[in-house]
Amino acid sequence: MANEIKNENVKNGVIFPVGEDNPYGQYFTGKSFLDTLVADPDLDASVGNVTFEPGTRNNWHVHYGYQILLVTGGEGWYQEEGKPARHLVPGDVVVTKKNIKHWHGATKDSWFAHIAITSGKSEFLEPVSDAEYDQLGE
Repeated sequence: MANEIKNENVKNGVIFPVGEDNPYGQYFTGKSFLDTLVADPDLDASVGNVTFEPGTRNNWHVHYGYQILLVTGGEGWYQEEGKPARHLVPGDVVVTKKNIKHWHGATKDSWFAHIAITSGKSEFLEPVSDAEYDQLGE
């Protein structure tokens, strides 16, 4: 069935709760949720469980520290500028070094969740266009 949504169990939380509507939602195409797990001002890192509805992705962005993504549920995409997109499934780990322009999000037909460990400030840029996103194979 072409329109079947996969991994709907992810919307209920996989390891950690889904959380609330993402307060950074203006930097996403689609709907996402955030459960902040660590937000200690004495640390230069935060940890959050981010859950994406099918088809949701964040804007292109950079981190002025680093980011580590630990995929916990569903299927998603990760892409660095100028490189092919990488299909993500539970158990995948993505390390993004500082100042690398990238984006990540759900596939068109699946819920997606990851733990994001982020150091330093982040800067969100332009949205991933529908043309860029639509060219990705499922």
